[in-house]
Amino acid sequence: MMTLSRENQTMIVEFVLQGFSSILQLNISLFIVFFIFYILTVSGNILIVLLVLYNHTLHTPMYFFLVNLSFLEVCYTSNIVPKMLLIIIADQKTISVVGCLAQFYFFGSLAATECLLLAVMSYDRYLAICQPLRYPILMTGSLCLRLATGSWFCCFLLTAITMVLLCRQTFCGPNEIDHFFCDFTPLIHLSCMDTSLTETIAFATSSAVTLVPFLLITVSYSCILIAILRIPSGTGRRKAFSTCSSHLTVVTVFYGTLIATYLVPSANSSQYLRKGFSLLYTILTPMFNPIIYSLRNRDIHEALKKCLSKKPGFLI
Repeated sequence: MMTLSRENQTMIVEFVLQGFSSILQLNISLFIVFFIFYILTVSGNILIVLLVLYNHTLHTPMYFFLVNLSFLEVCYTSNIVPKMLLIIIADQKTISVVGCLAQFYFFGSLAATECLLLAVMSYDRYLAICQPLRYPILMTGSLCLRLATGSWFCCFLLTAITMVLLCRQTFCGPNEIDHFFCDFTPLIHLSCMDTSLTETIAFATSSAVTLVPFLLITVSYSCILIAILRIPSGTGRRKAFSTCSSHLTVVTVFYGTLIATYLVPSANSSQYLRKGFSLLYTILTPMFNPIIYSLRNRDIHEALKKCLSKKPGFLI
C-alpha cells in the first residue's frame, strides 16, 4: 500500500480478482475444462491462420479477414484465460493496478476490433453476393488491407481515450473485483473519485464500436437476403447462402452473448449469471469460431486435406 499525503487515504497498488472462489470444490474440474478450451481455441485459430497463409487458393478477401479474426481470437483469449487459470489452480488472485488496466485495455480494444472486423466481413459478403461482377474490382487487396488496418487502429485508439481517463482515477479501497478479469464496470466501481465523465466517454465509445457495426451488419444481410430471394433456382439460393452462413452464425453468437452479458441486471444476485455469460464470449465463442468456419466450408476442407497429404513438417 502507498499513502497519499494530501488526502490521508491509502491508494491501492493491486487488486484481488475473486474469480470463482465461491465454488472452491470445483477448482480442479474448472481448471481442466478451461485449460482444454484454451488449448482448443489457440490451436484451432492458429490452424486457420496457417491453412490460409500456406494455401494460395485461399488468398482471397474473405479468408484475409478470417485470418485477422482468428489472430484476434488468439490474442483475445490469451489476454484473459492464463490469468484466470492461475486464479483457479494456484490461487494467485492479485493483479497490479497497471496490469489490471492493461488487461482491460487489450480486452476492450480487441472486443471492439472484432465488432468492426465482423462488419467488414459482412460488407465483403454483400459485395460478393449482391455485386458479383464488380466484386474483384471493388474488393481489391489494398482496400482489404486498409479496412483491416483501420479496424485495428481505430479501436485501439478509441479504447485508449477511456484508458487515459481510467489512469487518472484514484483507487483507494476496497480492492476486490468480483470477476475473473478486469472489466470496466467492476473496475470503475472501485474508484473513490467522480467517475461520471469516464463512464460517459466509455459508454459513447463502446456504443460507437458495437452499435454502428451491428447496424452495418444488419443492413448488409438485409440486402443479401433480398438478393438471395431473387435467385430463381433453389440450388443457387442455397449456394449463395452457404457463402455467408458461417459468418452470420459467428455474428449471432458474438452479439448474442455480448448483449446478454451487459443487459442482465447488475444486482449481486445476478453476478453468477454475468460471469457465466462472460465465459461465453471470452472462452466459448473464440473456440467455436474456427469450428463454425470449417464445418461447412469446402475450401477449408480441401486445404486441410491437401496439407495432410503432404509430408510432415509442411508448415515449417
